Amino acid sequence: VSHQKTDWISIHSHICHLLIPVLGPQPCFHSEKDRKHGKEQLLRKQESLIALALSTAQGFVWEGKPLEAIPAALQALRFSSQVFGSGSVQLVPIYLLLAEASTGAGRLRQAAKYLSQAQWIVLQTPDCSAALQSKLHRGLALFSIAEGNLDQALYHLANDVYLATAEFGLNSVEVSGAYLNMASIFFNQNKMDAANSLYAEV
Repeated sequence: VSHQKTDWISIHSHICHLLIPVLGPQPCFHSEKDRKHGKEQLLRKQESLIALALSTAQGFVWEGKPLEAIPAALQALRFSSQVFGSGSVQLVPIYLLLAEASTGAGRLRQAAKYLSQAQWIVLQTPDCSAALQSKLHRGLALFSIAEGNLDQALYHLANDVYLATAEFGLNSVEVSGAYLNMASIFFNQNKMDAANSLYAEV
């Protein structure tokens, strides 16, 4: 019952009206033109559903409600797998969000599985953008911090900075998140010169 309630609060109350046209029986079309138009309409509905589920999950993570984020992110993953395929790079941000929510909920083993799925897809995609690789390293860094492995976290954050800089430029706001996390690590290690330098950079 508690699981159903969490699921309802998280996502189903938002997407119920969108599920019937996507999951229900599709109309029978008599011409190729109508079939093509029907497929395009279904794809648009599925993409709307994915966007809503993903933004809802992200909102819960930002609010510090990781348990509520997980059902919404799982819905986004489910429909994205159907639309784009299970090995598509479009799934990587969803896996990273699931890993972040799972880490926040204290489910580190589950978070590790989501991160390994994201990492596998990135490794299988030779033309994967530096921006997405940067996000992957940030996700791996946050997981390493949760595990208490600060050296590993700093390694991933250094890669995050390098990749984000390559994609967006040295003084881009996208790089600041990695600097902030690095500064926090150095601050907790009482390395104040390094921490203050990075805070100033942010």
